[in-house]
Amino acid sequence: MSKERLYLFDTTLRDGAQTQGVDFSVEDKILVAETLDRLGVDYVEGGYPGANPTDTEFFSERRAYESAKCTAFGMTKRAGRSVSNDPGFQAILQAECDAICLVAKSWDYHVRVALGIANEENVDAIGQSVQAIAETGREAMIDCEHFFDGFKANRDYALDCARTAHEAGARWVVLCDTNGGTLPNEISEVVKAVLEVIPGENVGIHTHNDTENAVANTLAAVRAGARQIQGTLNGLGERCGNANLTSIIPTLMLKSEFAERFETGITADRLRNLTHASRVLDEILNRAPNRQAPYVGEVAFATKAGIHASAIMKDPRTYEHVPPEAVGNRRKLYVSDQAGRSNVLAELERIGMTVQKDDPRINTLLHEVKQREAVGYAYDGADASFELLARRTLENVPRFFEVDSFRVMVERRHNAIGELVTVSEATVKVHVDGETMMSVGEGNGPVHALDTALRKDLGRYQDYIDDLELVDYKVRILTGGTDATTRVLVESRDRTGKRWYTVGVSPNIVDASFEALLDSINYKLIRDGAPSP
Repeated sequence: MSKERLYLFDTTLRDGAQTQGVDFSVEDKILVAETLDRLGVDYVEGGYPGANPTDTEFFSERRAYESAKCTAFGMTKRAGRSVSNDPGFQAILQAECDAICLVAKSWDYHVRVALGIANEENVDAIGQSVQAIAETGREAMIDCEHFFDGFKANRDYALDCARTAHEAGARWVVLCDTNGGTLPNEISEVVKAVLEVIPGENVGIHTHNDTENAVANTLAAVRAGARQIQGTLNGLGERCGNANLTSIIPTLMLKSEFAERFETGITADRLRNLTHASRVLDEILNRAPNRQAPYVGEVAFATKAGIHASAIMKDPRTYEHVPPEAVGNRRKLYVSDQAGRSNVLAELERIGMTVQKDDPRINTLLHEVKQREAVGYAYDGADASFELLARRTLENVPRFFEVDSFRVMVERRHNAIGELVTVSEATVKVHVDGETMMSVGEGNGPVHALDTALRKDLGRYQDYIDDLELVDYKVRILTGGTDATTRVLVESRDRTGKRWYTVGVSPNIVDASFEALLDSINYKLIRDGAPSP
């Protein structure tokens, strides 16, 4: 039996750009679009030509993709003007693109209050705008803004807007839950009503996540008959975000309810790029990935409970709803004070350490982990520190360098122009290959200063750590009082995009931080195959 085709429309570069703190450059947009094309989505919406210089430049030249149609976004023509006499609409028509998606008012309240025109004028503008795009030979789409609110308020008018767009030549009429307030059962009912006037093969769904139902609403629309799906990578979007394609795509492809009925333009091989695509966007935005994101999160297929780990090693399907490799992720069995031998063995296998199951050193390592976690360490979130501990317990780990001492000074003073500033300075004394080196670093805090000083000069190992970067730093107070025990978790990365986590514990926050920094550097030297001293 042939499967029905679902079409994937990504709006990361337009809807996602409305996220607070997100500002794509032209180069960013090109990279994200290429990543989405390699993934296999059908449409990439690049932005709104004429609305800002970045989007205008993005559409200034033809961008041909293997899978995706480059799509421009815009508004229907203004009421009271012809298509040819509307500069904004003309800027959209001049964009170098394969398709154009126009937003249109479909709620009579907005037509009256926001546009200040008659309902009939708005319908006429929809029809003329779609027809103008179709006449250029490009694919025309209408995104019916606030469609579900409009349907509830005036069913006939909302349907009239959708019908007019379809009859004028719109390939897709997209129903938008703009404020994210509609629930799945309502989505289903409205989509079924729309299908009475428009074929399902021309109906799309565009949901927002204000009730944490965007993915559920999208799937409900597909069940009801919609065949185009709009969303963003990682659920990026204004307010609470948009429907998360990173969750929707694998659900459609890997869950039997959908996989047996539908197909997308994404192959099984391309689906393995999903986690990578998610991480690429995070890197561009300089954001730490959501570790608990479904399918692509670092801990999406992780467990630290020993009894679960034993079951997973016997049959991964016990606690994994899909194979992690199918989406480019991997299984992780964390080592913690709740863990047993199964977790330890699985993690050792993952990092490439071959150890016999009955090796007595496994018990030694497990005992060491539990002893250290009892005083505050947490290895379920610090995989790099665990690997170092395991290698030191089970094999010889090179001592690339030794720290003789370090000192940190924090000074608050007035600078040369009379401003009150706080300056941190650190001095670190290390031994490398019998040579003693002392480095001084400044920073905007004691940990930053220590990090700068420690990585300023490591002799023959300097080239290995030049691209090392501290990207996140978390502190947790484990016990109360002025002598509180502090746990520091440091996240690091290098130019390859690889990220790793290290942990340090001490009553002294600077000492705990320094321990985590040392682990980070040693982990990178081991991972990159630095020569032994």
